[in-house]
Amino acid sequence: MKFRSALVVAAAVLSAAPAVFAQAAATAVAAAPSNLNAAAPDDLIRTVSNDVLNQIKADKAIQAGDVSKIAALVDQKIMPYVDFQRMTASAVGRNWRSATPVQQGKIQAEFKTLLVRTYAGALSQVRNHTIDVKRLRAAPTDTDVVVKSELKSGSQQPIALDYRLEKTAQGWRVYDMNVMGVWLIETYRADFGSVINAGGIDSLIAKLQERNAANAAKK
Repeated sequence: MKFRSALVVAAAVLSAAPAVFAQAAATAVAAAPSNLNAAAPDDLIRTVSNDVLNQIKADKAIQAGDVSKIAALVDQKIMPYVDFQRMTASAVGRNWRSATPVQQGKIQAEFKTLLVRTYAGALSQVRNHTIDVKRLRAAPTDTDVVVKSELKSGSQQPIALDYRLEKTAQGWRVYDMNVMGVWLIETYRADFGSVINAGGIDSLIAKLQERNAANAAKK
């Protein structure tokens, strides 16, 4: 499977994001601070992004790529504001409906592991990065919006980083992101689809497990 490296550094700021199982997602929603649940989508992105960046800069273990610390950061700071089930289902595409609940749970778990390990290297590169979230231009009645931002680091070219959010009963939740014109869901959907078409849902699970095992061995 091909995974575009252009997503890695910028995506590490917020959408390293993933849920493990439905129970973990429910726990994350319950843990989300009520003030952020009521926040406007651009304020949510700004607050969470800055919180994540500050924690990365202050934690040498995260900067060194400590996967357990990164996973904890994802679960504590990011997961409450991500609809990872929708993200995973969209990445799998139409084949998601034919997967059993057990298969869906395995895909989510392996997808999370893949993202966390992929972003572990990116997080070690965060030093003086800042996030510039653009003013949201949306109607008060909109329930699906795109928040635009830029990830900046000194004199380097800013990285365009946009988020798709949906308004839910719990507040605004991220379900996709765009790095320099590339949407995360579209990238993985192409990879996942080719694997599923060749060998079915179980083949995708096996491929994700294989990729994760290889990443763990490298570490």
